[in-house]
Amino acid sequence: MANWGVWLIASEEEVSMATRQHRKPSTLKLEVVPHAPTSMGRTDIHGNVVYNRILLALPDDEYDALLPHLEFVELRLHQSLHESPDGLEYGYFLNFGLTSLVIVTKDGRSVEVGIVGREGFVGTPIAAGLNRTPYGAVVQANGNGFRIKAEVLEVILSSTPNLRLRLNQYAQIQGMQVAQLAACNRLHEIDQRLARWLLMCQDRICSDLLPMTHEFFAEMLGTGRPSVSLAAAVLQRAGFIQYARGTVRIINRKGLEDAACECYGVIRQLDDNPKISPNLLR
Repeated sequence: MANWGVWLIASEEEVSMATRQHRKPSTLKLEVVPHAPTSMGRTDIHGNVVYNRILLALPDDEYDALLPHLEFVELRLHQSLHESPDGLEYGYFLNFGLTSLVIVTKDGRSVEVGIVGREGFVGTPIAAGLNRTPYGAVVQANGNGFRIKAEVLEVILSSTPNLRLRLNQYAQIQGMQVAQLAACNRLHEIDQRLARWLLMCQDRICSDLLPMTHEFFAEMLGTGRPSVSLAAAVLQRAGFIQYARGTVRIINRKGLEDAACECYGVIRQLDDNPKISPNLLR
């Protein structure tokens, strides 16, 4: 994981201002956590710092080709970045926060099939010249990122081989993640799946605090709220997490890793394998 330092807990407006001005607002409550992202000094044309791992990995000439077309955007809880029946108007390089890739059935039920954080990109079909996807993308933790129009990205990709390679690599990783989660949701117990999901979220937002409710867990894991409440109680009694007022705190990561199903290890190996991905979560 990257060299993180401090996680800021404040209003969305304060976090947005702090990000742009690169200072700590005096009204913020500071929570020290083990890790924080490094930017390597790269910014957009307005001075917004880049933390997205794909953008940071690009050579200067390819980043310069993207730069005029990157739009810094705040990403709000429950905001829809795209819905499955709609065409892909934008792609998103996430900086902070968390986005879930969600399948919604005709009867309104939903299940998460992928998670994207600062390691990735929302809108991977664009890299293959496609403008539709079977799943929607919903922001599940406040953050920010850089969006780019799909038609512009398609043109830029023709002259940026490194970017094209990295987006294709990430699309493959995402596809393998979707396949693994399909097996996980079918074969593993709910407490194992909840532990796996909490670890995946922590990897991507790099905080011990996850602002989530039981209703949200149930929706993402494709199960009922009572089942999720029982699973969370099991993990809490074991001393792995604390749950209070819509917030989960991970207090024993090693224990949570032991409680998770094998799928977490498989997905983590995909993220960490330098032959597939340049340590996207680091």
